[in-house]
Amino acid sequence: MKTHNNFDGQYEFVGKAKKWSLICIVIGLVAILGGFALGYTERTFANLLLMTYYFAAVCMCGIFFCAVQYAAQAGWSASMIRIPQAFGKVLPIAAITLIVVVIAGFSLTHTITSEEGKQVVAPYLYKIWAAVGVTDPHSENYNAVIAGKAGYMNKVGFIIRLICFLGSYCIFGRLLAKYSEAEDEVGGMFYYKKSFNMSCLFLVIFGFTTPIYAFDTIMSLEAEWFSTMFGWYNFAAMWVAGLSVITLTLIRLKRIGYFEWVTEDHMHSLTKFIFGFSIFWTYVWFAQFLLIYYANIPEETVYFFKRWEPEFKPWFWINIVVNFLAPLLVFMSRDSKRVYRTVEIMCVILIVGHWLDYFMMIMPGTVGPTSSWLTEIGPIEIGVFLGFGGLFTFTAMTALTKFKSLVPKKHPFLQESLHHHI
Repeated sequence: MKTHNNFDGQYEFVGKAKKWSLICIVIGLVAILGGFALGYTERTFANLLLMTYYFAAVCMCGIFFCAVQYAAQAGWSASMIRIPQAFGKVLPIAAITLIVVVIAGFSLTHTITSEEGKQVVAPYLYKIWAAVGVTDPHSENYNAVIAGKAGYMNKVGFIIRLICFLGSYCIFGRLLAKYSEAEDEVGGMFYYKKSFNMSCLFLVIFGFTTPIYAFDTIMSLEAEWFSTMFGWYNFAAMWVAGLSVITLTLIRLKRIGYFEWVTEDHMHSLTKFIFGFSIFWTYVWFAQFLLIYYANIPEETVYFFKRWEPEFKPWFWINIVVNFLAPLLVFMSRDSKRVYRTVEIMCVILIVGHWLDYFMMIMPGTVGPTSSWLTEIGPIEIGVFLGFGGLFTFTAMTALTKFKSLVPKKHPFLQESLHHHI
């Protein structure tokens, strides 16, 4: 990438980035195998669910980002849209890993002691609604609340919905990337219009299905509790985390000589999204918390009661500080949005911060408290996080190498993007 107008170079995934991604994958495998071998099976499954869900969320965000840009007919992002397109190409891998973890999680069982002191055969994931006998009136494990939801909350329906949702997102992600590459070959407006139409359709489907996807995959871990705001809370977390990964990837690639045409103005536009949706995430988080606190209904307050246990309460408040106060105080000013080093550090903080957000959604209702808040996050959590971080880096950067050019050379708004100024 030698000049501003040289768009013919391809990305080469070599050097330290590739080496460290493979090292992180090995660390992740060691952490997973070690967790199972040492008897921390339930904790390992919970971490696998956390990271496969996070992995899929970032890939889904790449598709959502592209769809928003096409539907809004935005020009500023045209010169850097290959990065989220690459993320979308990786979603099939993320989807398969998530589906495998989910199926294994409620297929493999162990014996646990219930809150009533009974010995119950339960799966490692979704033990409240997928345990043996919870919908059978003749079983001593019968749960009337869960039985009332069995028409929707059952293994077959769960898997069908998960496959349909993730499969449809994968199709849209592949089509948007395919249309963009075809546009480079033939030019004109034909493929741009197809991308516009497909993006509008995707946004409608995604908007209606992503809350259900979050209800199924995460909220049903605590199936006796529910919140109608939970889906949008998850969407906000996904969007901020995904934007942070897109921005961090762009900065790192620019630093090694790619995307030379990207300027502080592009960075400013990306960080405005991150800042704005960090505030939106906080709004939804606080609205859900405040309504449950004010209503004081036992069936609802149990969710936050678990998260106010001494083993989780420090992480509860750290979650707010990292995901709300940090971006608020740092990105409030215009200048901070344009300093690459500042933006890079904040993206790393938010990526880890929203991992903690997902951790707080999953761990209290699955593994539960251990001996101390400091031991809630240990070698398994860190190792699995690094492993999936390496897997994402390896697959996404490999997907980026498949594009003939890092910029859609015949995108109708390319010149607007190259001269973006705010």
